[in-house]
Amino acid sequence: MPRTVIRPPSLSFQPRPTFPYSPGATDGRLVYTAGQVSWGPDGNLVGVGDIVAQTRQTLSNVMAVLETAGATLDDVLKCNVYLKDMGDFQAMNAEFARVFPNDPPARTTVQTPLSDPEMLVEIEAVASLYRADTP
Repeated sequence: MPRTVIRPPSLSFQPRPTFPYSPGATDGRLVYTAGQVSWGPDGNLVGVGDIVAQTRQTLSNVMAVLETAGATLDDVLKCNVYLKDMGDFQAMNAEFARVFPNDPPARTTVQTPLSDPEMLVEIEAVASLYRADTP
């Protein structure tokens, strides 16, 4: 199956004209989300200065991409988490655990500068669309 770009209606503002990327892509077997940040449905950053609010919105954006592709959180194999400040790890981790309460995916978390100084977290995911009952 050829590559299909994923554009959830709730993320219709993505990508911004100067950002050449798609919110997600799939080949019918795997779903890759772009790094999602805490842009709300209006395209504005949610939770300025609040790692909990930003993590919630970021994970909500990840879920929107997955759902549009036909995947669920249970299908997520791996997440990469980028934190502006590793001091926010515990608060981000608590929100991540709330979204993935059982058998969480593999994860890497690193500290790095983000594209906007007010962004505190960025998360990307890889999910499998493989179903045991499909040929």
